[in-house]
Amino acid sequence: MTSDASVAIRRALLSVSDKAGLVPFAQALSDLGIELLSTGGTYRLLQEAGIPAIEISEYTGFPEMMDGRVKTLHPKVHGGILARRDQDQAVMDEHNIPPIDLVVVNLYPFEATVANPDCDLPT
Repeated sequence: MTSDASVAIRRALLSVSDKAGLVPFAQALSDLGIELLSTGGTYRLLQEAGIPAIEISEYTGFPEMMDGRVKTLHPKVHGGILARRDQDQAVMDEHNIPPIDLVVVNLYPFEATVANPDCDLPT
């Protein structure tokens, strides 16, 4: 794929810990006809806002586990994100891996979490 090639966004993965501004952004994506995949709390927020989304465990056929730490670690997700469309389309087709064109994430507030006196290695 050349650097000036553009890709239409058809599917987006949304998985955020800080959900500020997410609802209007997700609504805009949905209004453009973009299919939304989302995880746990992000999915629940979208549902509460009436925004159609597919829960990632439904998409992969595999449940979230380990207190939600393992949810997107699946070939259908990583293959959809990492695929080189000009080279990997046959493999994607063979394994029913649709492309994921947009990923919206932010990280957990690690500093605040470890600064909490109740935080210990198990939590």
